[in-house]
Amino acid sequence: MKMMIHFFLIISLVSSTSFASVQDFCVADPKGPQSPSGYSCKNPDQVTENDFAFSGLAKSGNTSNLIKAAVTPAFAPAFAGTNGLGVSMARLDLAGGGVIPLHTHPGASEVLVVIQGTICAGFISSANKVYLKTLQRGDSMVFPQGLLHFQLNSGKGPALAFVAFGSSSPGLQILPFALFANDLPSELVEATTFLSDEEVKKLKGVLGGTN
Repeated sequence: MKMMIHFFLIISLVSSTSFASVQDFCVADPKGPQSPSGYSCKNPDQVTENDFAFSGLAKSGNTSNLIKAAVTPAFAPAFAGTNGLGVSMARLDLAGGGVIPLHTHPGASEVLVVIQGTICAGFISSANKVYLKTLQRGDSMVFPQGLLHFQLNSGKGPALAFVAFGSSSPGLQILPFALFANDLPSELVEATTFLSDEEVKKLKGVLGGTN
């Protein structure tokens, strides 16, 4: 019996460590093939300290657009050193009235930190319960992986936030664009959203969809 217990302990230990990294890092090589686990690794002899630094989040994004907001991602391969490490970041700039529409990150949970302004943020659980919070400078909020969530500038001036993800490639799907910015037939959108033909075609016209 003791031998059996020891055997299962060993199996458990091996199983828990079998997915540990066998190298220090895997800097993304955007030119190489991709797999579900990430980008191919850059030749270690060609890796430099610049692969582990990223300055793109220092500059404000362009908010002169439909949603009055900008997202500046620091994902792999833009921030090549994050590849395979399970972390990444992004910058959110929101002008007055700016909004990051309902969207989801299939591959990661998200943590938001407000740096400037006031942001109303929330997410919807799989039970359709809404978790809503008005965040001020220094406040944080977490958004569980795969759940629909949003951020809205609810203050009087511009707002700025930084977000962190539990993946180097968290993925992104924005709900309004998924419904109205492609060639999905209008009658199918109407049937699945309960919107009228007029409403669907109006939204497709705004977001560039067809059909």
